[in-house]
Amino acid sequence: MKIGFIGVGVMGNGMVKNLLKHGFEVNAYTRTRAKALEALEAGAVWRDSVAECVRDADAVITIVGFPPDVEEVYFGAAGILENVRPGTPVIDMTTTSPRLAQRIYREAAARNLPALDAPVSGGDAGAREGTLTVMVGGDREVYQRCLPIFEAMGKSIRYMGEAGSGQHTKMANQIAIAGTLAGVCEAIAYARTVGLDVDEVISTLDGGAASSWQLRMNGPKSAHGDYAPGFFIKHFIKDMTLADGEARTRDLPMPVLEKVLAMFRALEAQGYGEEGTQALIRAY
Repeated sequence: MKIGFIGVGVMGNGMVKNLLKHGFEVNAYTRTRAKALEALEAGAVWRDSVAECVRDADAVITIVGFPPDVEEVYFGAAGILENVRPGTPVIDMTTTSPRLAQRIYREAAARNLPALDAPVSGGDAGAREGTLTVMVGGDREVYQRCLPIFEAMGKSIRYMGEAGSGQHTKMANQIAIAGTLAGVCEAIAYARTVGLDVDEVISTLDGGAASSWQLRMNGPKSAHGDYAPGFFIKHFIKDMTLADGEARTRDLPMPVLEKVLAMFRALEAQGYGEEGTQALIRAY
């Protein structure tokens, strides 16, 4: 089975490599070819355009940066919907707007193309190790058909409901991360200020009720100034902004999310948007 994979970057390289390990062929395209070298060295075949990448694919996966990037690769004469073969599943794994996911679903259906929104959680480590959490929206039958693809890249794969439901689930995920990550950074700041051994504090907390993925994976990075991106600040700002917008349309207050979003926007304004989310510790 051949996958057309569009958006090979921090997450995409690991995802492509795991698809290859599970016996899938992969066509790869991203705007900057150099970012895909890891996947190409593992056996993916470079294509020079979106259209060329998807034309002979049995399924298409996209994981790009922002909603306008999703629109660019799906719509228009050079986009996915106009160039993929009828009946080919198109799977957007970008974190994007639920409403955009629903639009892709409708316009794909008009062309006899099944569409799924399937954003992921787990960062670059999960992408490399094939342990991503995948949250899927769309038709259940299409989800079942594409399950082997998801199982090549993820450990926890969940069908969440109709089109857009995967994206809504990812919004909830990012809301939870915002508060948890801020809590981890505050705990580290407090421990450091009162003179504790921060590494011992992180290890101790990880054995109790405060344990979390953010504490375990990002806590040591925050404590030691390792701000290399497993997930970019600029992308987390995008995700939180989408979640905040969805909540506002429903008159749902999000005070923690809004506070953390403001902190990250301040960091981006200071030039830290290309750093990993663990750099929130800078705010303290």
